[in-house]
Amino acid sequence: MVTAASRAQVLSLYRRVLRIGRSWRAQSEHETEKERKYISEEARNLFRQNQQLTDQESIQRCISECEARIEIGLHYRNPYPRPLYLPPMGLATQKGRKLRAQQRLRKQAKPVYLQSHDET
Repeated sequence: MVTAASRAQVLSLYRRVLRIGRSWRAQSEHETEKERKYISEEARNLFRQNQQLTDQESIQRCISECEARIEIGLHYRNPYPRPLYLPPMGLATQKGRKLRAQQRLRKQAKPVYLQSHDET
């Protein structure tokens, strides 16, 4: 069940992201409009994608991901998510390099600000 407090927190985050998108200034001036559009569209897509969540734990996980992405984006002046630098088979297990174990370890090693992005 979604509480009124979490709903207010989510709406506040959404408004904050849209405000950041409107006032965003890229490091190179010719990229400003492109990055503003990316911020707005990414926020709209991710919030719509997660609007059906009712589990309080998953809502809090999405809120912490949003806050982390905001802070990282403002700190590095880059709206795009920071990449995850792990080689495809870089997390070997003690017993060998089994694909399923590798996929599980890569999923566990994914930082909080990339939880909503699929592997490409």
